[in-house]
Amino acid sequence: MAHTINDNLEAVYNKRLKTIDKRILSAIEEIKIDFDSLTLEEVRQVATSIIDLETKTLQDDVQALIDKKEAIERELEKKSDALQNTKYTIFNVLEDEVLKSENTLAKLHQVKLQSIDLYDILSEMVESAIITALEKDTHGDITESNTEVIKEISYASIKEGSLNTIRVRKILSTILVTAIDIAEATPNRGEQILSSTLHGMRSGLIKSIDRFKKRLEFMPLEAKHILIEDYDTIIEDLNQTDTLFSQVVTTQAQKSSKEIENTLTKLNHEMAYDLEELILISKETADIMKSRFSVFAKNAMKQADIAMHSSTAQEAKRMGMQVFGVAKVAIGNAIKSAKDAIDKK
Repeated sequence: MAHTINDNLEAVYNKRLKTIDKRILSAIEEIKIDFDSLTLEEVRQVATSIIDLETKTLQDDVQALIDKKEAIERELEKKSDALQNTKYTIFNVLEDEVLKSENTLAKLHQVKLQSIDLYDILSEMVESAIITALEKDTHGDITESNTEVIKEISYASIKEGSLNTIRVRKILSTILVTAIDIAEATPNRGEQILSSTLHGMRSGLIKSIDRFKKRLEFMPLEAKHILIEDYDTIIEDLNQTDTLFSQVVTTQAQKSSKEIENTLTKLNHEMAYDLEELILISKETADIMKSRFSVFAKNAMKQADIAMHSSTAQEAKRMGMQVFGVAKVAIGNAIKSAKDAIDKK
């Protein structure tokens, strides 16, 4: 029956009528559909047929845009890779062919850190930095040099992007996992490597938050609105940076060998008393954000309240009430069935 109804619908559906309601009502009236006599599957078939007839052009447009979007994303990825590779080539030429003094090279390396997307090469960069520190060590202690280099890598990786916990956790975890791999391969220097890595990560995170705090004061209006969209998340994240740091260490410790786990657990416990600076800078930043941007946040909430009265929100509300109605009927039927069964006994 559903196939017959659907075929009839397609035959009589008049797209020349100006509004959707007129087109639907005209078609239903013409083929005299009695919804009360239809099964659930037949109602689904009728509704689906009307949707297909009414939205075919829109569906084709959406699919065409999805195809374009996928093509653009593929092209964007290719161009991003080409951009990175071109930057590497430029810096390689400057390093190998133009700049000769160590002092100038050090300055160029600072520019390089600020100019390329570090996350793509983060693990390899950390590995190279720690191994270089080990190779150049002449005193049997790489603590100072490795702490400083991990601090700069952590800072450079974190500072340009969002401070949300997912991103920061991913960066810190990547750095620590790389250090763990080297520590396992160099057991006689393992604790030095891990201790200096953790202290460098902590210092880099503090430096990144401090930079964010200073930038809040001079942030342009456009950026404020972007910030406010994520206001609550950033405030919450700033209030738990010490917990995030400790969790990164604990998580990676549990995934490592027993020896590494014991070392990281001990270092994490020792650093718990040494996270005051991180806690303080995070709290100060959260307080500045609250005092400067709470008004913007309230305005954002007003906008959200307006959105709750949009046609989409109203449809969601309506659907929620309908779901409740369906559930209520289902519960009522279950109770009635149970009562009938009891009565029969």
